[in-house]
Amino acid sequence: MDDAVQARAYADADFESAHQSFIHLFQEKFLQLEITNEVLDLGCGPCDISRRFTGTFPDAILHAVDGATNMLQEADRLNMQHGLNKRIRLIESHLPNLDLPQQHYHTIISNSLLHHLHNPHVLWETIKQHAKPFANVFVMDLMRPDNEEMAMALVKLYAANEHEVLQDDFYHSLCAAFTPDEVQTQLDEHSLSQLTVETVSDRHMIIYGSL
Repeated sequence: MDDAVQARAYADADFESAHQSFIHLFQEKFLQLEITNEVLDLGCGPCDISRRFTGTFPDAILHAVDGATNMLQEADRLNMQHGLNKRIRLIESHLPNLDLPQQHYHTIISNSLLHHLHNPHVLWETIKQHAKPFANVFVMDLMRPDNEEMAMALVKLYAANEHEVLQDDFYHSLCAAFTPDEVQTQLDEHSLSQLTVETVSDRHMIIYGSL
C-alpha cells in the first residue's frame, strides 16, 4: 500500500459512509466514554478516521501508525490542511515491532488493517502488547463474501465511481478478508474472547470491547 498513485487515490476517495459509521459505532459501543489521553490508531493510512476521531473527541491525541511512507505523506498533507498536525502524531512503523512514543494506551482503534496482514495474529498480539488494563479496543474490517461474484457485486455497488485502483484494491481486499467465525477463532487463540465480533453491514464487521 505504498505506491504514490495508490496513496493519493485513497486520500482523495469518498469514505464518508464507512468511516463515519466507524465513529458512530465506536460511540455506540462505548457510551459516555470521555477520551482525554492518547489513542493508538493502527494502520491509519491517510488519517481520515484519525481526523474524524479528533472531531468527535476534542481532547484526544492520536498516535497514528502506518508502514507506508506515501500514505503518511498524504496524511501529513491533509492533517496540515485541517490544522490537526499537532493533535495527530504520525508514526511510520511496522507491526508487531512498533516504535511508539509510549508503551501502553487506554484506547486502541484500527480500521481495515487486519485483512492486509500476512499474519493476522500480529494485530492481536500488538493490541495485547500495547493495551493498558481495561483498555477500550475497537477494530473494524471487511468480511469475506461467499464467492468472487459476490465480491464483484459489492465493488460495483460501493466503488463504481471510485478510481480504478480503489476498485481493484477493494475487490482483492474483500477476497483476502476473514469471516466473523475466523476472527472469533483468532481471538480465542490469543485469549481475547472478551472482545465481541459483530456484523454491522453487508461488508463490515467490528471487533470491540474492554480488556
